[in-house]
Amino acid sequence: MRIHIRNTTILTMNQEEAPFIGDIMIHNDRIEHIIPKDEQAINPTILELMNHDSVQEIDGTNMVTMPGLINAHQHTPMNLLKGFSDDLKLMDWLEKKMFPAEARMTPEDMYWGSKLSMAEMIRSGTTAFADMYMHMNQIAQAVDEVGMRASLTRGLVFQEDDQGARIREAIELVENWHGQADGRITTMFGPHAPYTCPPDSLREVIKLAEHYQLPIHIHLAETKEEVVTIREHYGQTPTQYLYELGLFEQLHVMLAHSVHLTKRDIQYLKGMRGGVIHNPVSNLKLGCGIAPVTEMMQQGITVGLGTDGAGSATTLDMFQEIKAATWLQKLDHGDPTVLPAYQSLQMATIESAKLLAIDHETGTLEVGKKADMILIDLNRPHLQPVHHIVSLLAYSANGADVDTTIVNGKILMQHRQLLTLDEQEVIHEGNRRAKRIIEGI
Repeated sequence: MRIHIRNTTILTMNQEEAPFIGDIMIHNDRIEHIIPKDEQAINPTILELMNHDSVQEIDGTNMVTMPGLINAHQHTPMNLLKGFSDDLKLMDWLEKKMFPAEARMTPEDMYWGSKLSMAEMIRSGTTAFADMYMHMNQIAQAVDEVGMRASLTRGLVFQEDDQGARIREAIELVENWHGQADGRITTMFGPHAPYTCPPDSLREVIKLAEHYQLPIHIHLAETKEEVVTIREHYGQTPTQYLYELGLFEQLHVMLAHSVHLTKRDIQYLKGMRGGVIHNPVSNLKLGCGIAPVTEMMQQGITVGLGTDGAGSATTLDMFQEIKAATWLQKLDHGDPTVLPAYQSLQMATIESAKLLAIDHETGTLEVGKKADMILIDLNRPHLQPVHHIVSLLAYSANGADVDTTIVNGKILMQHRQLLTLDEQEVIHEGNRRAKRIIEGI
């Protein structure tokens, strides 16, 4: 099976390569050729492939083709809890709304909630995501059916004795799903946060990750309250707490949020494998603060982007995160040159791919990499005139401008029509289940 995207503006996100007009040929799940327009006439092999009867044609005129966006921190079933608990402080939001609602969620709710999230992500240009939640078998099944790429993690909270049930579920997820769905599913271990993971429990998870040679995905320093709690219990910052337990010694680690870091904390992270997932919209909406993104990048720390769950962010549109990330750093530093447009797009593509440890397969458009890409329709008033494509994408585009979404060489959406999901069924099930879950809370 081949797909030929013709006459499109190609933004590879590869080493600041300038956008150019050309064609892309996909063969099965990989990018087979990227052909600038001025080279097509002198390459008879490419012309022969383009004219082959089995090739599916996509007209990319007036569109930008770029790598799919990668949401590096998500809680997909929380889409069922979108918008019912807004304008609350984080701990009130968690304890009075999220935790009681989540306690009512069945495995089937998780399945349909994750599908609702995936519908929104595909529609807004996300091709891969990292998820941390419960009942991960159901979420993995949904990923398998829908066709997205995902790194899945069973969230591990150790605030009460569950007789090792969560750890067993985490191991089952890894053993049953890592590398499944045509390789689209990878797994990690997911200790929830320093304040929910005592030292012995965290050491156990570190040993598991080392045994299976898999990364760790954990929340860090999201709120001032977390910093105070860890200081009271251990006399350390949350970052120092993880550092002293050896989390950064050998493992690839994804740190979600990392808002409240000291200069010394940033030095603890310098040289780490993995990096930080910035969630600017969720952090803004919950009043958590502004992460020191620029300072971390200056120390060589990889920083990607995520939305967090829709229960807090209320949107899974990664273009919103791109805007918020760059605007916040410019405001925080009083400097409009900080975190320019191209760098903010890198955060949502190749930098997030590095965090998910899939940058050898996706995150840029390169021959031989997986065919994960999106086509963005520029023929819209808010995207015209086109003076600088990168700036338009970073500062003007939104998820609704995505025309086509391709993952692993399979078209998941074309001309705004979802092809692997029954959109109305997903919306119906999501509404029906959400009403039951939140009733009376």
